[in-house]
Amino acid sequence: MIFVTVGTHEQPFNRLVQKIDELKRDGVITEDVVIQTGFSTYEPKYCKWQKLFPFQDMGKYVEQARIVITHGGPSSFIMPLQIGKIPIVVPRQSKFNEHVNDHQVLFARAVKERYGNLIVVEDIEKLGKIIKDYDKLSAGMHGGGMDNNAKFCAKFEEMADELVGNIGKHTRKKR
Repeated sequence: MIFVTVGTHEQPFNRLVQKIDELKRDGVITEDVVIQTGFSTYEPKYCKWQKLFPFQDMGKYVEQARIVITHGGPSSFIMPLQIGKIPIVVPRQSKFNEHVNDHQVLFARAVKERYGNLIVVEDIEKLGKIIKDYDKLSAGMHGGGMDNNAKFCAKFEEMADELVGNIGKHTRKKR
């Protein structure tokens, strides 16, 4: 199954929703597709879709999906990364009136450059080939790892253990 999310930004992202629907119609995508369409006005004819999903349902779809395709909003592509999946990120672009500026393009590029764990698609016409080649493209990439909260907790635990150990040594010396 492929899960697609365009986030909750109020501008439509018809370019992505329609392209996914066309790829399903044309047989490029052969598996089931579920799309969270947000405020897009295009209604898919070949894919299961819903405007918005509760957060828990989104999590279930992300877990079940073989491929997750998202817009360039960090919350949407971080979710699959946290469970070890490599998302395909199609950033919203201002020239298509999908967002007020191109911050999603710039951010997705920066994350890809720094961490190497996103497949960024700026040219929608390449999306079909990317989906077909997904397994090959994502092989060797690493999703997830420890997020900042997990890193903080691990470091805090290490410091607490060290502190408790030093207190124990200090009190033993005084006796």
